[in-house]
Amino acid sequence: MYLKYIMEKLMADLKAQIIQQLNLQEVKPEDIGDDQPLFKEGLGLDSIDALELIVLLQQHHNIRVANPEDGPNIFYSVRTMAEYITEQKKNA
Repeated sequence: MYLKYIMEKLMADLKAQIIQQLNLQEVKPEDIGDDQPLFKEGLGLDSIDALELIVLLQQHHNIRVANPEDGPNIFYSVRTMAEYITEQKKNA
C-alpha cells in the first residue's frame, strides 16, 4: 500500500516536472496518462524533448541515464520513468 502511494506521488510529481521542464503551457498534469506514450502518438514529444527529460532526471532526481539505448524504454511513459527512478534509487 505504501509503495503504491509512493509510486502515485512520484508519477504526479513527474507530470508536473515534465510540464515545467518542457514548458508545456497548454497541458495539465491530469491530461497526461500514467501509461500514455510520451512520444509520437502520445504526448507528441520529440528528440529535443528527450534531452530535456534526461536533464530533468539529473536535476530533480540526481539520476543519470548510463546507457542511451535504454532511453526509449525509460521515457516511454510517466510510469516507466517512475519505475526507472525507483529502481535506480533502490540500487544506489
